[in-house]
Amino acid sequence: MTSRPDTRVDLALQGIRLLDPPVSRTGGAGPSDDGHVLIDGVGAAVPLNPRSPYAVRGGRLLLDGADTGLGVEEVARPRFYDLVTADGVRYEQIARLHSGHVLATTVVQTCVRYDESQRCRFCAIEDSLRAGSTTAVKTPAQLAEVAEAAVRLDGVTQMVMTTGTSNGRDRGATHLARCVRAVREAVPDLPVQVQCEPPGDLATISELKEAGAASIGIHVESLDDDVRRRWMPGKGSVPMAEYEAAWREAVRVFGRNQVSTYLLVGLGEDPDELVAGAERLVEMGVYPFVVPFRPLAGTLATEVDGAVAPPRDVTYDVTARVAKALRSAGMLGSDQAAGCAACGACSALSCEGA
Repeated sequence: MTSRPDTRVDLALQGIRLLDPPVSRTGGAGPSDDGHVLIDGVGAAVPLNPRSPYAVRGGRLLLDGADTGLGVEEVARPRFYDLVTADGVRYEQIARLHSGHVLATTVVQTCVRYDESQRCRFCAIEDSLRAGSTTAVKTPAQLAEVAEAAVRLDGVTQMVMTTGTSNGRDRGATHLARCVRAVREAVPDLPVQVQCEPPGDLATISELKEAGAASIGIHVESLDDDVRRRWMPGKGSVPMAEYEAAWREAVRVFGRNQVSTYLLVGLGEDPDELVAGAERLVEMGVYPFVVPFRPLAGTLATEVDGAVAPPRDVTYDVTARVAKALRSAGMLGSDQAAGCAACGACSALSCEGA
């Protein structure tokens, strides 16, 4: 798959025709209603689109009926999904399998910014809660129990913990630290990435590291303040200076290339400025995880704005240029201990050797 980054970008935008893949997700914080597959053995989270020109037949990826030369295998349903906690909660409601080997959870499935006037327009974090597919708050004990089973039964090799933003000064990071500590006590060798907004007190970043987190994602989505105000009015009110301070402190604490941030292509940011901003992040030691915006059911972007995915050529060009900057700096997603860049399933950066 590393030789076909253009196909990987196209799949991220146009999706794939798959009926009820064993591992999939809808709603949540994004980035897409997707199915999890292995494309030539490489994990990919691909939007499910019944109108896509891409389909699968006989384990092969087809484009308009023609064989692309790529093999496709659906990720098997993990065995830990069949278990229930002592207090009666399905493990699948506590944490989900992403790609073929990543355990992911949103430790608090509500967000202080979810009022329509403040909500990130591409986010549906509370929709999955309303649908009953998850629980509002995952306890440290529950997460430790599920993580141990996922490693033992399904060979999970890393874990990602994100959270909705809380009213507290820590913006949810303190609960993340409790959860990490419990998981690491249960499964000492499982690397964990935490994801949160910049905490009000930067000392919290050290607390997350001391709890056992191996890497951190502080996701900004766009570096353009006009775009931030338009697409994420609540989160966009956090000054960019706070993000920069948090990234620098995180690099100091976690190390170069153990800090990442999402950058979404297709929110209206000038592509050249997006790439220039990504290059500044790379110089800082922060991995810019470039992902195309993909319309997600239940979001304001889809239901109100009618937003669509960005053009293929723009997405590929931005991805290729950011990947070049990452390669030049020796910053590879595969070198991260855990997290979105280490997984790589939602982006084509790994296909470009980054």
